Amino acid sequence: MAAPHAIDVMDREGMEAGEILTDSSNGDAKRPQFGTRFLTDPRQVFQHNAWDNVEWTVEQEAAAKKKVLENSEPLPTEKQDEFDCRANEYWNDFYTIHENRFFKDRHWLFTEFPELAPKSYPGHESLSESANAEDIQQGVPKQEHNNEGSALPNMDAEFPGSSASYRILEVGCGVGNTVFPILKTNNDPELFVYCCDFSSTAVELVKANPDYDPDRCFAFVHDLSNVEADFPVPDESLNVLVLIFVLSALHPNKMQASISRLARLLKPGGVMLLRDYGRYDMAQLRFKKGRCLSENFYVRGDGTRVYFFTQDELNEMFTLAGLEKVQNLVDRRLQVNRGKQLTMYRVWIQCKYRKAHTS
Repeated sequence: MAAPHAIDVMDREGMEAGEILTDSSNGDAKRPQFGTRFLTDPRQVFQHNAWDNVEWTVEQEAAAKKKVLENSEPLPTEKQDEFDCRANEYWNDFYTIHENRFFKDRHWLFTEFPELAPKSYPGHESLSESANAEDIQQGVPKQEHNNEGSALPNMDAEFPGSSASYRILEVGCGVGNTVFPILKTNNDPELFVYCCDFSSTAVELVKANPDYDPDRCFAFVHDLSNVEADFPVPDESLNVLVLIFVLSALHPNKMQASISRLARLLKPGGVMLLRDYGRYDMAQLRFKKGRCLSENFYVRGDGTRVYFFTQDELNEMFTLAGLEKVQNLVDRRLQVNRGKQLTMYRVWIQCKYRKAHTS
């Protein structure tokens, strides 16, 4: 298979660059939570790598809608079926080509999602010690983090990490750019991390990483779209579920059932964390004619697929899965390439939804 088209690589690199945007020109990758840097003087646009909460003009949004509409004619059904049937092949090819050299570790995780941080992480308290400020404002009760709170529906069953009291699963782990920062940063002895991916090649790369510790982590192959497939953990056993740029890779018709299946794995009080593409993101506007599969769903040059969400779509999915909203935000960012004097408008959506405590 040929290497991915250059434009696809640019889109993916842009996505990851947006995740690790530096806070200043000195390259410090520890940035404040998004929404804190505003562009008030357009003449200063190239002073930083990115600007938060960028307001779009009416004309800009109209142009984006027009661009999407122009490229909205779907491919023939038989071609769409081919991309669906060969999805595993395309993702394996992607990781075979790039291995672990493509994406950078997501150290921004602990800023946006303090639920993943250890109890001693500077500037944050873990979910086990207190609810975060937003939870307090919304009256969401904190989640228990002790052996009593880790009770499972089947206490006699042995499974990887069964003795842990705080369990995190990342779905769509790739080569471990989320998992390994968690394992390196969070040394909580009661933590166990699970990670899975559709691509067996990606999972093998995770297991081959020198930081992979089977005493603290369990990696496995899993097809998220197959709701009949078993997980290595029982229902109501996880504290946190993480989906970072993975739900968008599924066929839209399979998303709801997949989210509902994942929700069953959460303990009461457990949270599902998501970050994914938003409607009219630069990557969507770059697609040319002949790449549309269905409304807001496209295929890249390497055969992998991507969907672009609205807040309402995600809220409906999580709500139908029985989860309660904690956060549903649009991260509308102006990303800057100061060397080439280019500006790129990125749109991501970040969500936190909680499984209600049983009365």
